[in-house]
Amino acid sequence: MIVITGGAGFIGSAMLWMLNMLGRDDIIIVDTLGLAARGKWKNLSGLRFADFIPRDQFLPLLESKKISGITDLIHMGAISATTETDADLLIERNFAFSKRIATCCMQQNIRLIYASSAATYGNGASGYTDDEKTIDTLRPLNMYGYSKQLFDRWALRNGVLEKATGLKFFNVYGPNEYHKGDMSSVIFKAFRQITEKGCVNLFKSHRPDYRDGEQLRDFVHVRDCTAIIAWLIENPAATGLFNVGSGTARSFNDLVNAVFTALDKEPAITYIPMPEHLQGGYQYHTCADMAKLQQAGYRNAMTSLEAGVRDYVRNYLASPEPYYDLYRHTTNSGNS
Repeated sequence: MIVITGGAGFIGSAMLWMLNMLGRDDIIIVDTLGLAARGKWKNLSGLRFADFIPRDQFLPLLESKKISGITDLIHMGAISATTETDADLLIERNFAFSKRIATCCMQQNIRLIYASSAATYGNGASGYTDDEKTIDTLRPLNMYGYSKQLFDRWALRNGVLEKATGLKFFNVYGPNEYHKGDMSSVIFKAFRQITEKGCVNLFKSHRPDYRDGEQLRDFVHVRDCTAIIAWLIENPAATGLFNVGSGTARSFNDLVNAVFTALDKEPAITYIPMPEHLQGGYQYHTCADMAKLQQAGYRNAMTSLEAGVRDYVRNYLASPEPYYDLYRHTTNSGNS
């Protein structure tokens, strides 16, 4: 039995789809769905799973050992908004909740794979290496990143990372992110802007060493992320912290131009001032060092930005049914 916390969310539901495609549906989904109009429930509607447990009911069941047969717990359930301002809520959901899950996994011999974040790297001054020895040198730029950093450090200090795996996700994009609002990818936002008004707004640069739109990110397709998690399930000896990115930094201009190309339209970009509340916590360059994962034995090629955007736009965003579904999109690949 596999448990996915946050299983109705973006990466969680994409992971459910991946497992279904691999022939597995012995999966328990743990999450909250919120208002039906938000549409988060649609992430699950075309997929198979054994049971759904509301988040608030899950920990008591896990801690009392009332759920039997769990071999793997994929912990994606947390606050993922980098702009969240309630520090106490972030500590409760991203740190305290995760500690309780990790403790149960260690006591019950359950393989734990959990979501950390590239936000732990801050401005990148200490680099983007996933070597646990450098963890104390990292200085996140926002409270979200710090809440993830706190758990990474706790997991390292308490020996959890000797058996578990933490994944530092970079800028993930792809199907099933539609409920995320402001936290959805620039690809999704660009697609909507292009279809609604024919142009895309990008933030101006507020640093002289970066031109407008040339801020750099490591953009990674969610299907590459789920392929890595599936590999980790089959390779439990791969423990510790691992980056999950493409290994290549690309500009927002590159990203948006790829969306225009996928729609067969000429680029039209407007640069707008960055809101003041974002300027102090804005990362101008991120790039995952993927050497550690490769050394652990992962050999799959990562999807290129152009191929990933083309697949996402043409086969999902432009489709009347844009969700991962076992009865649709089953033959698509990142190179389609």
